[in-house]
Amino acid sequence: MLTILGFTMIATFLVLIMLKKMSPIAALVLIPALFCVFVGKGAKLGDYVIDGVTSLAPTAAMLMFAIVYFGVMIDVGLFDPIVRGILKFCKADPLRIVVGTAVLAAIVSLDGDGSTTFMITVSAMYPLYKRLKMSLVVMTGVAAMANGVMNTLPWGGPTARAATALKLDASDIFVPMIPALAVGLLGVLALSYVLGRRERKRLGVLTLDDVLEPETETVLVGAGAGASGDGDGTVAVAKKAARTGGSGTGSDTGSGSDADPSEADDDFQGLDPHRATLRPKLYWFNALLTVTLLTAMIMEWLPIPVLFLLGAALALTVNFPHMPDQKARLGAHAENVLNVSGMVFAAAVFTGVLQGTGMVDHMSKWLVSNIPDGMGPHMALVTGVLSIPLTYFMSNDGFYFGVLPVLAEAGQAHGVSSLEIARASLVGQPLHMSSPLVPAVYVLVGMAKVEFGDHTRFVVKWAALTSLVVLGAGILFGII
Repeated sequence: MLTILGFTMIATFLVLIMLKKMSPIAALVLIPALFCVFVGKGAKLGDYVIDGVTSLAPTAAMLMFAIVYFGVMIDVGLFDPIVRGILKFCKADPLRIVVGTAVLAAIVSLDGDGSTTFMITVSAMYPLYKRLKMSLVVMTGVAAMANGVMNTLPWGGPTARAATALKLDASDIFVPMIPALAVGLLGVLALSYVLGRRERKRLGVLTLDDVLEPETETVLVGAGAGASGDGDGTVAVAKKAARTGGSGTGSDTGSGSDADPSEADDDFQGLDPHRATLRPKLYWFNALLTVTLLTAMIMEWLPIPVLFLLGAALALTVNFPHMPDQKARLGAHAENVLNVSGMVFAAAVFTGVLQGTGMVDHMSKWLVSNIPDGMGPHMALVTGVLSIPLTYFMSNDGFYFGVLPVLAEAGQAHGVSSLEIARASLVGQPLHMSSPLVPAVYVLVGMAKVEFGDHTRFVVKWAALTSLVVLGAGILFGII
């Protein structure tokens, strides 16, 4: 009964948010509360929620202060050179922009933190997508998949969990998987190319001056009012007058505008170069602080929430020593902080009920028990296939510490090594990064101003395909 209710609860949640019948926060809270009553454990709902909130509180704190930290770094101009380089590469070609999104997300993912990746990627790419009227779910989908492949780095989480659960060395799991993961990343780039061509076909190959229309709103990330505290500080809107030229009809050659392309290049800014929050004299301090922070994260010198708390406090104090300025920066990023932290605590209700009522245990045992005996010698393949839906429907902790040991035990009974099982367990990560139980995905859709249901509808099929590509490559190379 708990198995059926567990699957029904998850399906109900996904259907309601994809059909936009409920907001994600409302669905994350009300659906599990209702099913908790159905299970007959409504009296324990409070305990389940408190347990869920307690387990996710460090994550919520990390996200809150990470958003503030990277928001301040964006405000003061730390990422301006990166963004200018991306703009120079992408120009106004939708294909290049989508591929550039995947490349940027993959590079930034080297720090092992999804929230950081999404904040930097969206901050850099959002103005381009918005200005060219490109599909924002393409941006969120590509970023999530690239980060999902890179999330398998030993310091990213899943590999360490698999190593801990099966008492293995993380390097023994990860290093042999590199060729398969490289194929997966190439798959994401190839998919980005296909999606970019689709966007190019829809919008045409444009030049920068083609998209400068009369009184068009230009989204400038990082604009702010400085000491006055007026304005958003993260996303400001400025009106720009258009240059003379064509409107961009979608032809392969553009409209042949008379405007000077170099002038259009100057006008097409992803980051406002004149915002009052810039701190060019502190650039190297901010760069060193960020490198130190990321190094400390990778080396695990302190818990990540503590690192971001200290980093945010130091960044605010040094860059904005006056209290009104600090309040303005905090206010500028308050909406993102509230949206993301609220979503995390709402997700705590969902995970708390799933685990507290025993639904997760019953679901995983049912799946394992229904594996045909003839599949025993192929348990690595079975693990890889199961990791795709299971890491989407449950947290990494639940899968790696609850389900993986059972799968490994079944594999050993048929002569399949725990190392093969552990490697196979990583292939579901491209889809996992878009799971409603992953706090970082709410940073992604929140900053991109994309409905979670729209993101889910778009990304699930492509992310599942990417996971299957990794699995197929692993089998082909004899890794799994």
